[in-house]
Amino acid sequence: MENCIIHITSGKGPAECCMAVALALKELLQEAEENKLQATVVERIPGIENRTLLSATVIISGKNVKLFCSSWNGVLLWICQSPFRKFHKRKNWFIGIHYFDKSKLADWNERDISFQTMRSSGPGGQNVNKVESAVRATHKPSGITAMVNESRSQLQNKKIAIERLKFQFDEWVLKQAIEEQQKLWQQHNTLERGNPNRVYEGAKFKKN
Repeated sequence: MENCIIHITSGKGPAECCMAVALALKELLQEAEENKLQATVVERIPGIENRTLLSATVIISGKNVKLFCSSWNGVLLWICQSPFRKFHKRKNWFIGIHYFDKSKLADWNERDISFQTMRSSGPGGQNVNKVESAVRATHKPSGITAMVNESRSQLQNKKIAIERLKFQFDEWVLKQAIEEQQKLWQQHNTLERGNPNRVYEGAKFKKN
């Protein structure tokens, strides 16, 4: 099963762009369902105005995911009178949408992990403080660490530590990718706005 991550951002746009992010997220989830894809929202950052979002991150899973995500990738234009400023003349609101192939964001290699053992200080009976069963695992490229002392078995604690590191690593890689994409969007948004990938019009967000 393919997995991709879609990030929707208002960049430095005003509240209207944040409203467009919220509407785009709703449209994205509906379209994913229609295509029988699984969509999981992993992050929503709310905007200042009610029912708006500065950004949203979604994991899309299923068949032909990349084709679906590429249809969203780029700039979205929402043409609508401002819902917040009644007499505002501007009607074009732009947001950025980018997708990442989750399997290609970064390489995970357990060889990059170093382990340090120590005596456990938690509950565990007579073996506690006698055997170095506790483990501190460090993923050297990212600096992420995990401390585990839940089992009397050092081997078991190592396995748990690796699992936790992998989870934290995936989050770290995603964060790095999103931050980089945010920078690109903010630096080049003027150029990109001239060629929107999707155009919606009206308060009900109907595709133009």
